[in-house]
Amino acid sequence: MSKKIGILTSGGDAPGMNAAIRAITLAGLRNGYEVVGIYDGYKGILEENFTELTAESVFGIFSKGGTILGTARLPEFKEPDIQKQAAEILKKHGIEALCVIGGDGTYMGAQALYNHGINCIGLPGTIDNDISSTDYTIGFDTAMNTINWSMDHIRDTTLSHQRCAIVEIMGNHCPDLTLMSGIAEGADIIVTPTHKLTYKQIIKKLNNLAEKQHRRFAIVLVAEKMPEVNVDDLKKMVSAMTPFEAKSEVLGRIQRGGAPSSFDRLLASSMGAYAVQQIAAGKGGIVVSWHHNHLSTLPIMEALSLPQDPHKELLEVANTLML
Repeated sequence: MSKKIGILTSGGDAPGMNAAIRAITLAGLRNGYEVVGIYDGYKGILEENFTELTAESVFGIFSKGGTILGTARLPEFKEPDIQKQAAEILKKHGIEALCVIGGDGTYMGAQALYNHGINCIGLPGTIDNDISSTDYTIGFDTAMNTINWSMDHIRDTTLSHQRCAIVEIMGNHCPDLTLMSGIAEGADIIVTPTHKLTYKQIIKKLNNLAEKQHRRFAIVLVAEKMPEVNVDDLKKMVSAMTPFEAKSEVLGRIQRGGAPSSFDRLLASSMGAYAVQQIAAGKGGIVVSWHHNHLSTLPIMEALSLPQDPHKELLEVANTLML
C-alpha cells in the first residue's frame, strides 16, 4: 500500500476542484495515508513544489472556487524524458499514488506517469463537460448556473431596449454549456458544433421572430471557437438585416470562477472519496466517472477514446422550443 497520496490540479481551473482536494485529503488521512499537495500541476512535480495537506489546511475550502493548489499548463510534459523525470521525483518523495484533477490533457499526463510506475487516478475537473466517460465534470454545473445568472441580467436590458443579444459561451469545441444553458435560459437561437447554423439561417430566424411573432427582443447563444459564426460579425449583420439592434457579448472567464454549486460540491466530494477507495484497493491507471447517478471507473486511455455524446434528445428539445 502506498504511504503517500499526491494531489494536483491541471489545465483550466473549475469550481469544485477545492472540494475534491478536501475530499481526497480527508479520505486519505482516514485511511492512514500522508497527503501531499502539488502546486501548479505537472510543473510543480518538476519543481518539487510540494506541501503537506492536513485536515486543518483543507478546512472550509469546499465552498471556494478555483484551486488552492494552483494550476499551470506544461507542454513539455509530452516529452518522454520529462515524464520519466517527474515519475522519479515522485518516487523520491515516496509518492507512489497520485490523484490528478483536470481535463483530457491532464488525463494524458496521468497515463504517462502510470506507465512509469505511479499509481494515477484521474478526476474530471473542467467546466466544458468534454470528458465523455462521465455524465458531468466537476465545475460544469456551476459554470452553467453562472451563464444563466449572466443571461438573466443581459435579458433584462435586451428586452428594455428591444435588442438582439448575441452571446458567446465557453466550451472548447464541446456544445454542452451552450446547448444546456440555452435551453434553461429559453434562448431563441442556439448555435453549437452539433447544431450549426449559417449567418443566412440565423438572419431568417430572427426576421421570422420579428415579423410573425411580433417579438421586440431576441437571445442568440453561440458556442466559442466556431469558425462558421463570429459574434461580432453576426452583430453587424443582424443590425443591418433585421429590425433588431444587436449587441454582442463574450462572457469569457467569468464562467470559470465563483463558489461551486451544491451539485459540484457533492460530485467533487463523492469522486474524491471514491478515488481514495480505489487507491486503497491497489488500483491505478483509471479515471473516476459519474454515470446514471453512480460512481465507476475505467482505464484512462479508454476514457480518452470515447466519442462525445451528441445529445440528440436535448437537440430535439431545443429545436422544439425555438420557434
